[in-house]
Amino acid sequence: MTHLSVEMLAADATEPITSAGHAQLGIAVLAGIAVIVLLITKFKLHAFLSLIVGSLVLGAVAGAPLDKAITSFTTGLGTTVAGTGVLIALGAVLGRLLADSGGADQIVDTILAKAGRRAMPWAMVLIAGIVGLPIFFEVGIVLLIPVVLLVARRGNFSLMRIGIPALAGLSVMHGLIPPHPGPLAAIDAVGANLGVTLALGVVVAVPTAIIAGPVFSRYAARWVDVRPPEQLVPARGSDDLELRPGFGITVATVLLPVVMMLAKALVDIVVDDPAAGVQRAFDVIGSPLIALLTAVIVAMFTLGRAAGFTRGRIATTVEKSLGPIAGVVLIVGAGGGFKQTLVDAGVGRMILDLSKGWHVSALLLAWLIAVAIRLATGSATVATISAAGLVAPLAAEMSTTHAALLVLAIGAGSLFFSHVNDAGFWLVKEYFGLSVGQTLKTWSVMETLISVVGIVCVLLLSLIL
Repeated sequence: MTHLSVEMLAADATEPITSAGHAQLGIAVLAGIAVIVLLITKFKLHAFLSLIVGSLVLGAVAGAPLDKAITSFTTGLGTTVAGTGVLIALGAVLGRLLADSGGADQIVDTILAKAGRRAMPWAMVLIAGIVGLPIFFEVGIVLLIPVVLLVARRGNFSLMRIGIPALAGLSVMHGLIPPHPGPLAAIDAVGANLGVTLALGVVVAVPTAIIAGPVFSRYAARWVDVRPPEQLVPARGSDDLELRPGFGITVATVLLPVVMMLAKALVDIVVDDPAAGVQRAFDVIGSPLIALLTAVIVAMFTLGRAAGFTRGRIATTVEKSLGPIAGVVLIVGAGGGFKQTLVDAGVGRMILDLSKGWHVSALLLAWLIAVAIRLATGSATVATISAAGLVAPLAAEMSTTHAALLVLAIGAGSLFFSHVNDAGFWLVKEYFGLSVGQTLKTWSVMETLISVVGIVCVLLLSLIL
């Protein structure tokens, strides 16, 4: 059997891989992913540690010297953390300021006050979309669950009629829209344009959230007709605040980084001259780091100070926001290390070689790979990062728009059928007081709908862009 090493492949990336080499690399990929899945699901090992072990197994089975496999992993980890770690941290700070200042509750209360009974599911998906833009899925659930339970109880709604739209809005944002960790890592791995990905992500997210949210909730409410459990309604943190930021300024603060990044994408399309002063200025203004940093600084005043926070209180809020996301950053970083091990071992080029004779769209292939890893590991982030590493070479000859669509295809695949190996599954089950069967019929089907509708929208866009 031909022995492949990171060093050898890096030295001559154009040398064709033999059939024996393909077989060895294929076995290496399966072994690496199987180890990760087994450690996460069977032995309950943290994903960070599982990804490290899986990367080393992948390198060893591929025939790479252990020191080279370690170098590949650490290089990928460092590059990924440098590219996305700071952005994840800034997003966490913005989300914590939004929650602690009462800004999230202000958005919720204002929209609900203006929504009629028939419009309530649509209001919930809108709220989830806005609130879920800068914050992680789990945080969004914690913020919105009290509102979902309260609205369902006061309006005498089935819990699924109100809860499914909220969950759909949060999940779509988590899987498709930067600055969430998965999309950011995929953009970095594939080399896609963040602004274009964000713009197309919104185009895909809107119909996806509508179909999986308000539309599907009609059927989910018939399949599982449950009422909100009285004992699960927690108190809202902002109820103790004397002041809260206004609705308009809160929404403007949340959307500020999105507007800045979209402005850069628009200028890139209109000007298309890297040497032009306007484009260079917007390259800085619309960079994810500057956009999110600006939003965080603005939020300290528009949200923190508006809620009556002292400088010390704002500093404490910022400090508290960083601790909980340490694990997320490490998992994303380790996923980047696993991705780099895949790339350096030649797995990406192997997939490129093998797929040349296939009549399968690269976008559909990326979606299928992400689906397989999602079903096995239960982690949308792990699925996104691993799939992005595998299909990254396919983006080399793609246009800017199709590279962005590749990221969205991966993101859609990473959400497919959440089940018992996904922490989000149990979070929804416990908060809504559902049985395992009821959770599968509602939450799991909703996630599958998001994934399928998402890839359909991506494929349709690929035909016209």
